[in-house]
Amino acid sequence: MTSPPRPDDAHPYLRAASAGIRHHTRALTPSDADPPRPVDRVHLDVLHAHLTALLQLLDRLADHTRPPHPAAGRHLATAHTRLWQATTEVHAAFHLLPGTPQADAETSACHPERLPEGPPVLTICQRHLAAGRVVRRKTTPTDLRPHATACVR
Repeated sequence: MTSPPRPDDAHPYLRAASAGIRHHTRALTPSDADPPRPVDRVHLDVLHAHLTALLQLLDRLADHTRPPHPAAGRHLATAHTRLWQATTEVHAAFHLLPGTPQADAETSACHPERLPEGPPVLTICQRHLAAGRVVRRKTTPTDLRPHATACVR
């Protein structure tokens, strides 16, 4: 019979993912010798994949938490909505990086066929559309509207 995991042994994959993000953040911090490197589209694609995985986790946590603890479940659902808004902004930034068409009323929507290099390398648009379907089934349009604190340029 195995003993229950110690608190510091619980959820090792989440700890590893967090450690990976901290490492990546430190690697992007410019030193005096190295100038900051620009972010590329693959970088944002990988970040978007991470955010959509977090969306799935938060969704499941909210579903499991809500029946026994409704208030905590509502907070997790709110966190899920805010994370979706962040995911949407990362997706938009992906399309605004060099190599994509200029963002205007016609090209601001996700149209991989219009990208000069073809569909995104890691299918960011397909992932975003799939995540959006799940989010919209559980969230009202009012909840998804960006708040006044969103950065508009």
